[in-house]
Order: sequence, then C-alpha cells, then structure tokens
Amino acid sequence: MQETVEDERGLTRRWSCRGVPTQAGPSLCERVLAARGLDDADRARTYLNPSLAHLRDPADLPEIDRAAARILEAARAGEPIVIYGDYDVDGITASAVMFRMIRAVCPQASVSTYIPHRLEEGYGLNDEAIRALARGGARVIVSVDCGVTARSEAETARSVGVDLIITDHHNPPKDPEDLPRAFALVHPSLPGRESGFDGLCGAGVAYKLAWRLATLTSGSERVRDDLRTLLLDLLGPVSLGVVADVVPLVDENRVLTRFGLGRVKHSPFVGLRALVRASGLAGDEIDTERVGFVLAPRLNACGRLGHAREALELMITEDETRAAEIALQLTRLNEQRRRTEHAIAEQACAMAEALGMTGPDRRAIVLAHEDWHPGVVGIVCSRLVDRYARPTILMQKQRDLCVGSGRSIDGFNLHGALVACAEHLTGFGGHDMAAGVKVHPDRLDEFAEALIGHANAELRVDDLVRRVDYDCDARVGDLDLRAIERLEMLAPFGRGNPHVGVRLRGVRMNGSPRRFGSHSRHMALELVDESGGLGRGVRAIGWGWGEHADRIPAGCRLDAIVRPTISTWNGRSRVEAELQDVMLL
Repeated sequence: MQETVEDERGLTRRWSCRGVPTQAGPSLCERVLAARGLDDADRARTYLNPSLAHLRDPADLPEIDRAAARILEAARAGEPIVIYGDYDVDGITASAVMFRMIRAVCPQASVSTYIPHRLEEGYGLNDEAIRALARGGARVIVSVDCGVTARSEAETARSVGVDLIITDHHNPPKDPEDLPRAFALVHPSLPGRESGFDGLCGAGVAYKLAWRLATLTSGSERVRDDLRTLLLDLLGPVSLGVVADVVPLVDENRVLTRFGLGRVKHSPFVGLRALVRASGLAGDEIDTERVGFVLAPRLNACGRLGHAREALELMITEDETRAAEIALQLTRLNEQRRRTEHAIAEQACAMAEALGMTGPDRRAIVLAHEDWHPGVVGIVCSRLVDRYARPTILMQKQRDLCVGSGRSIDGFNLHGALVACAEHLTGFGGHDMAAGVKVHPDRLDEFAEALIGHANAELRVDDLVRRVDYDCDARVGDLDLRAIERLEMLAPFGRGNPHVGVRLRGVRMNGSPRRFGSHSRHMALELVDESGGLGRGVRAIGWGWGEHADRIPAGCRLDAIVRPTISTWNGRSRVEAELQDVMLL
C-alpha cells in the first residue's frame, strides 16, 4: 500500500508499506517477517540464523579453477605476480584479500600490488600500466574489482607475455564476443555462465578465489587449519567492501557481512585495528552504518584526494607504527574531503535548480564544472539523489575531457542508460546503481540531453517522489525490548535488507519536543498510544531534526514512521524510536 503525504513545508513523500498495514494479528516480529516474504517458519529460521555453510562453493564461478591453478603455479615458481586493484574500498579490500592469501599459501611468492591513480589513470586496467608492469618483470596480473570490459588491455597483456586473470563484478558486455580474451575471467554473471548468486562485490569475488587457492593448496575441500583461520579473518575486510560498494545485503552478501563485521574491531590485521582506533570506534560495535559513514569514507578519502596505495598499505602492513600513521593521515584527508564535498553539493544543487533539472519534465541531473574535484563528485551525486530522487551524474570539466561519476535510484539502470547514450561518451563503466563516465566537452550538452531523454522515457513523475518504506503498522505498546531484540536478528541492514520501519498510526505526543545536542541539532519527544492515555510511551529521536521542533505543537496527534532501536546507557537498555518521517493529523 502507498500513500502520498505532504508536510507543512510543502515537501511531498510517498509512504510505502512492504506488507499489510495492520496492527492486528501476529506478533510484531512475525508481521515484519511476513512483510519481507519470510512468513514460512523454516525460511524465517534460516534467515534469522545465517551460517557460513550457506556460502556457495567457489567452483560455481566460471574459470576460477584455471585462475587459482595459474596463480599457485606462478607463486611456487617465483614468477612475479601483480594484484591490480581499484581505488575504492571494494578494490582496496579485494586487493588485500588476494595479497594475504597468496602470501599465506606460498610465503616465498613474488607478489606485489598496483592501484591506478584516480585522476591520472582513471578507473580500471590501462595499457600503459600493463606494459610498465611487464617491463618490471610481471608474468601474472590479477585484476580485482575491474577488468570485465577491458578488451584492449587484455590484448596488450597477451602481446607482452603476461597472463591476465580478471576478477570483477561490474556489468559485463551483453554479447560474449565482447568479453576480454584474458587467461581467465572470474565473474558471477557472465552471459551464459551465470553463477548461483550474481550480487557479489569485488571483495566477494576475490574472497571466493582466495578460498579456492586455499583448497587447492590443502589438496582437498577441507582447508588446512592456518588457511581456514585466515579465511575467517579475511571476512573482516571483505565486509567493508560489501557494505561500501552498496551491493544488496542478501544471500551470500548477508552471510559475508554478518560474520565479517564482528571480526573488524579485533582483527589480527594491525591496519584494520588502527583504522578503528583512529575513527574513534574502539569502544563501539561495528555495524553497517559505522562502516558506511565512518570507516569506509576514511579508506576512500585517500583515493579521492590523493593516491589509494596508502589505504591498501594500511590493509596489508604488519608495522603497527606505520599503520597508526596512515590511519591518522586518512582521518585528516577525510575531513578535507568532507569540506570539499559540502562546497560542491551546495553549488551542484543551485545549478540543478537553476537549469530546471529538478522539475518533473527533466528526470535526471547531468552537470559539470571546472572547479569540482573528480574524486569527490561521486559522493556528492548520492546527496543529490537523496534530495531530488532522480539519477545524477556530476563531472569535472577539464580542457579535453569531462570526468565524473553517477548514482541512480531504484528501478533505473544507470549502466543501461549509459549504454543507450554510448555514442556521446568517450568511456564509461559500472553497474545498475553507480557508474563512472568520460565525455568530451564538445559532446557534454548532447550527452546531457540524451540521458535526460532516456530518463524521461524510463521514469514516471511518480518515480521522482522520495519514498519512505515501512514494514507494517504498530502500536507503541508493541515496541518492547524482547520484540526489538528479535527484530535486530534481521541485521546486517543495508541495500536489499533495510532497517525495520514501522508506522505508529494516530499516536499522541506527550508534552513538547525537546532539542538536544551540539547547537540543538537534534530533537527528542515522547509518543504514546492515544487509546492508552498517558501510559507507557517510547522516546523518539529525530537526528538532525532540531530545526523542526517549533513546527510540532505540544500534545498533537500524528502518524510517524520510526525505526525501532535499542539504546544502552550505563548498562541499562531501553527501546527508542528513530524518526524517519512524520505527518501531523
């Protein structure tokens, strides 16, 4: 069921219920599970209790045995192996996974890493780098999180005598004839060779290859003890890649993240521990939000404003002093990134509104500016998508090339849109929700009109309304500690497995809202069921809602979509409700 609501500021949203919007019937947890298609008891039990045994055999991935055998052969023979990664968190963690496993299965292996410079080389494999690595002695190059469209680069590798092994998860060409002719191509969704689960990120694919290396080294499917321990420890960095790349947290991704997040804080890898300490999270539980908003931005900041090799060094170093130094530097860079991001976001919003790209007749945003940092525009895209609910592409306009990134909304395949507009592009790559683009300045306006035209054809005006999803209706009395503890078993939360949301219908506010926090940025209020008078209520928190407190009259009735959480202070736990949206009655 969907309902369009408008607040006193004139902002329109669509409230959308995933299940049946009723307060009656089974328990709150059962209603939420049913809303998510888990009304069968066995399926619900399996979902609430994931196991590493639910991970599929790595052999399901095409050409993984050929790739693993060649890497193992090269490692044992002392042939130089280079791991070629991407400069984002997914690529960095995938590179670290491969590096650590190769070193573990063959300590004498000649293995090194290479991360391209975001601004000077751009995303993915490039001919010049491959030739340079070959001149330096490389005989095997293993790409992680990139390469599935690198036809030219694969031919370059062949011409210089390098065996190129590609591991990637980005959208492959639809025609198998357009795939690169690599020594091996390991990918979960190749045309005609799809695996059981096509949602893995780059770190997930690298983990599967590392797992296969471990089984080949062990001589059986039962991995020897030291490699089994390493595979468990590697779940920590893999979980960062999964969360940061915003792949759906379902199926194998949910398992990898569930068992990986718990290993981050106490990881045996000194760099990961240093990152946690430098981020001020040493005393906190590491969940998807702390990865997405605290840890991942620090790892990404290095690649956005400088060179990501330091972030990778952090992930593989054994030197605690060096790890602490890099972690501190990443924190400083992240602060610089935040300031740059804020300035670009303000300017981009003003430009989009001035050019009419936020109205119903232009259903995508495409902008470029000389002063925008190409390493930061991707994250600004996400802010514009959240604000205007439409696909967005932002680029730095250079003399000879516009370079940037795009982000999409659910239901709009951004990579598919770029394929449709490919005649205007110098280069592009990515997947349904995110992509990188290169456009010649002379073709920028034509590309913008083509993409907006494609979006106008694919999206309805109704698709451009910000949607607030919830699972079911609930009473304040349903939000007891035991029920919310059970709901938290649905974690880890993220894309494809969102936080639980419930609609409190016709509740009354007890008293007036109270501001709190630095500069009174936040708001707290107490909600009670109207039928229950002023009985047991729930504390509701509006993070960043302080400016709205004066618009909510004391004692008013309202509908609220909230996220039930458990707050623990001084050893005592209580239920709180994080406000997602409110409609005054």
